[in-house]
Amino acid sequence: MSTTTAARTNPAATDSRKWVYSFGGGKNEGRADMKNLLGGKGANLAEMSTLGLPVPPGFTITTEVCTAYYANGRRYPDDLDGQIDAAMAVLEKSIGAGFGKVENPLLVSVRSGARVSMPGMMDTVLNLGLNDETVQGLVDRSGDPRFAYDSYRRFIQMYGNVVLNIDHHEFEDVLESFKRDGDLNLDTDLTAEDWQEVIRGYKKVVEHAKGKPFPQDVKEQLNGAIGAVFGSWMNPRANTYRRLHNIPEAWGTAVTVQGMVFGNMGEDCATGVAFSRNPSTGENAFYGEYLINAQGEDVVAGIRTPQHLTIAGKLANQSTLPAMEETMPGVFKDLVAVRDKLETHYRDMQDLEFTVQQGKLYMLQTRSGKRTAAAALKIAVEMASEGLINHEEAIKRIDPMALDQLLHPTLDPKASRDVIARGLPASPGAASGKIVFKADQAEQMAQSGEKVILCRIETSPEDIHGMHAAQGIMTTRGGMTSHAAVVARGMGRPCVSGAGDIRIDYKEGTLTVRGRVMKAGDIMTIDGSTGEVMVGLVPTKQPELSGDFATLMGWADAERRMKVRANAETPLDAQTARRFGAEGIGLCRTEHMFFDAERILVVREMILADDEAGRRVALAKIEPMQRQDFVELFKIMTGLPVTIRLLDPPLHEFLPHGEKEIAEVAAALKLDLPKVRNRLAELSESNPMLGHRGCRLGISYPEIYEMQARAIFEATVQVKADTGETVTPEIMIPLVGTKKELDILKVVIDRVAAEIGTREGRTIAYQVGTMIELPRAALRAGQIAETAEFFSFGTNDLTQTTFGLSRDDSASFLPAYQRNGILEHDPFVTLDTVGVGELIQIAAERGRATRPTLKLGICGEHGGDPASIKFCETVGLDYVSCSPYRVPIARLAAAQAALLSKDAKKAG
Repeated sequence: MSTTTAARTNPAATDSRKWVYSFGGGKNEGRADMKNLLGGKGANLAEMSTLGLPVPPGFTITTEVCTAYYANGRRYPDDLDGQIDAAMAVLEKSIGAGFGKVENPLLVSVRSGARVSMPGMMDTVLNLGLNDETVQGLVDRSGDPRFAYDSYRRFIQMYGNVVLNIDHHEFEDVLESFKRDGDLNLDTDLTAEDWQEVIRGYKKVVEHAKGKPFPQDVKEQLNGAIGAVFGSWMNPRANTYRRLHNIPEAWGTAVTVQGMVFGNMGEDCATGVAFSRNPSTGENAFYGEYLINAQGEDVVAGIRTPQHLTIAGKLANQSTLPAMEETMPGVFKDLVAVRDKLETHYRDMQDLEFTVQQGKLYMLQTRSGKRTAAAALKIAVEMASEGLINHEEAIKRIDPMALDQLLHPTLDPKASRDVIARGLPASPGAASGKIVFKADQAEQMAQSGEKVILCRIETSPEDIHGMHAAQGIMTTRGGMTSHAAVVARGMGRPCVSGAGDIRIDYKEGTLTVRGRVMKAGDIMTIDGSTGEVMVGLVPTKQPELSGDFATLMGWADAERRMKVRANAETPLDAQTARRFGAEGIGLCRTEHMFFDAERILVVREMILADDEAGRRVALAKIEPMQRQDFVELFKIMTGLPVTIRLLDPPLHEFLPHGEKEIAEVAAALKLDLPKVRNRLAELSESNPMLGHRGCRLGISYPEIYEMQARAIFEATVQVKADTGETVTPEIMIPLVGTKKELDILKVVIDRVAAEIGTREGRTIAYQVGTMIELPRAALRAGQIAETAEFFSFGTNDLTQTTFGLSRDDSASFLPAYQRNGILEHDPFVTLDTVGVGELIQIAAERGRATRPTLKLGICGEHGGDPASIKFCETVGLDYVSCSPYRVPIARLAAAQAALLSKDAKKAG
């Protein structure tokens, strides 16, 4: 296989490494556990061949070639050509055909295959090896000129789009124009002669776009396709998918070259996609779709309406089209046997691609299937009960972030619904939002805080950013295995596909169904569990967290070491957190209570007071309200730990800034307007994040912290009297940088506790600790732990102060840092374990060296991020704290982290 010197010369990769691995035809050089090298597709094709399944032979070019290709200026290793030529010779011998031979041409597919599934994100070329001469060989071999020329036009269109970067619509325009002129409705209406005329039109498109004819040299075709697949690893849609799913760019993709089998050779041929269990519900029922006389892209593209594999699936979806179980019973029986064998072998739900050529089944792919969170739970729990996997494996199988799909409201079954259409229930869940027809617009509106439903005739991989931004997706074409359905399930987005009664007009920005018209911007609701499409906003109800969810979370709770608390300061948040299994409150932000509409005026009175006496008058009004807040939280938490952070933000955040509001506050408090303006000017700061806030407020105005401490302790007394429950609050001093700050404020808290204890005739139980959110505090943790009884790592601010980044301002440039490889993740989403993490490690070690019983937790947003939780386990933190809706995610992630630690210890 010869290529240009520029493309191949690569001084950095002249070693004798093996770049190409064959499979099938009795030569299987790969295995399922070689996914990192061969990609999921290549590794699993080799594994299926070893299992004796009917797999067309081929070879895989490794992910290391992709890595070398990008590392060396898009140049391949020098010895790659020879290895590809050798593998092609093996393939020719195995199939008994010649690549580029007119009399018996070998045709191949060229596909991508990363180590993890990225459905639809990278490129594929089918029927490669056809040209003006070999197409006649295909005619002779098949005895079917129509099939041969249909295959050739498909190849030109696919190669033109994928390799030559010609928009596929240019080819579609040629075909549609021909059909319109000939009064033809379906592709299947075209004869062999018709396809030859279309091919001539396609060639003109290529020559006009590229300035040269469509390539006839099959080796040039192969080089171009391999280069296009490696190039697609860095295309915009693949980059977006990797970013959304945290897939490292350095992994690269493999390229698999495989002998073609044809599902479009006649009525005894077919192609399809299947799942060994239902990917939406997890039900142990064979699930999938197929098309007779078609090629693979026809199924996922939604160009034709696919048929169900099973009679049960056909009936459930009220389809009138015959199932494969009816049309091809023998092949269906073989496919069921393959399904059973693969699921038992891989011990997981499989996503299968197959082709039937002249009544014989061929397997083209198997991989762990994308599934909804509900399906993942059911499959894991049922496989554990079936003995396929154990409880530990079931816990590891669930992506913690996927649980988010289960934790939000669904449509209220009692609510009235104006149903205008029904499609297929492609991805469960319900969503409401404004109708948008373009992916870019969906992304723009979502960034502005608007909820949108992306409505498309059919989606393509280029729509992925809009699909991610939307609350839900609705398509008028496509089946349960279409691009929209598969991607939506992987993202956890509700999706209704194939709502064929709806007509979308992109130009007019409307969708029409049975005379009713909806415009862009109108509110629509979809139910991905039923396939219903509704006008307007439909009310929702809270999810039921029982059944498989409760079972698996019970197994997870038994395995995890770290406790999981919630960040909560309102009764609703606290109740939600308890419902989701929180084991206490790790962060109660008392300033949120101050912003309550009924209190803000009294808070402002305190801030605008002339002296301590004036402040105390206002604080006396706030204290009963604050006390009642704590009473409610303590009662909801029923004896579980509650960490209360004393006032943290700078005082100017509580004051008005608009002239009208300033005047209203002055009038309400009967103060001179100039006095209010002067006080605002006094409190104004250039850099408030590092200004007069946290413990610095307590040092300047100890009466504020004194009031809060009194409210806390009196609330514990009241709860004891009301319920008999003993509460041991954890009082947290924020933004401590020195031990002396903590010492001074602990004296204030201890004095208040002693006063109330004397009054009540008993000892008040409590702990005083601090939030570690400054690098100095982390470094001086040993000294601070002499006073502090617990540390809570405030990783939001610790990240800001370690990097010198403003969380509010960094969003504009952090994406560029990620694109350039400076940062792998947004450090405010996933903890920087190298820098910020080292400070946490230092603080934990030095703090516990001083006080071995020191309680350690984390309460930033990282407390709900699985990757950050994994780090917390390695450091030995006692708990993580996160937002209420993240509590189940944290529980599962903490269990997985504990199992990972256990496995590491076993491995030594």
